[in-house]
Amino acid sequence: MADTATAPTGDVRPAKNVIYCGVCTLPPEYCEFGGTTKKCEEWLESHHPDLHDEIYSPDAAAAALSTLSVDAQKRAEKDAQKKAAKAVAQEARESEKRATSRITIKRVERNKRKYVTEISGLEHFGIDLKKTAKEFGKKFATGSSVTKTASGGEEVTVQGDVSEDVVEWLSENHGEVPEENVECVEDKKKKGGGA
Repeated sequence: MADTATAPTGDVRPAKNVIYCGVCTLPPEYCEFGGTTKKCEEWLESHHPDLHDEIYSPDAAAAALSTLSVDAQKRAEKDAQKKAAKAVAQEARESEKRATSRITIKRVERNKRKYVTEISGLEHFGIDLKKTAKEFGKKFATGSSVTKTASGGEEVTVQGDVSEDVVEWLSENHGEVPEENVECVEDKKKKGGGA
């Protein structure tokens, strides 16, 4: 048998407890390289204020800049301004996109008295389609799935006429979706429906 070496008992150190950012999943010291610096800073301030004060305090920023040359300091300031402007512009684009996006809930007639409810536009509000389809299947006790549309997007298809219930569910579980952005439509006959 092979000999196994054991470490001396006096040399055992406790494991380090590393904190990871809840936004970019990097350690907070490296959040500036993740692209979501502003959101990371807000998350760190709310969850670990002591570490936030250590990393983002004016003294820490001044100490980090003092080790750089004058040219490097100017470049760092320009880069920081660009990143901040880029983050603000991206946030504005996302909020504008959410404001103009619509969730369409269609009640489609299949055969005589059979209906299917199709919900599209959920992805614009950051709602996971697969989880939502599974939740609808459990809540309404029907078949529910994510299907591709002719335009290349995806929608949630629920068996049965549950359009009013879906509107109610959206207002209860996703308050960030404005009610004026939810539209109910009724189609008469689905294409390709069998007789």
